[in-house]
Amino acid sequence: MPLHSFTVGQSIEFVPARFDGTAQRGTYTVVRQLPNDSSDREYRVRNVGDGHERVVRESQIRRGPTAPLG
Repeated sequence: MPLHSFTVGQSIEFVPARFDGTAQRGTYTVVRQLPNDSSDREYRVRNVGDGHERVVRESQIRRGPTAPLG
């Protein structure tokens, strides 16, 4: 089984597909890695702005913004 690419607590950018309805694009935090047998791993994520949680596939997300160095 392939390993998850994102870790719990990591900030990610959710990019909904055309047919994802009202799914809100934006910055989310990975809450949990979900088990599955597919090569497109799944995660439970929480929206940083409104706290809404959803399940997303790895193909729908990318690395989120990083804190500026200073």
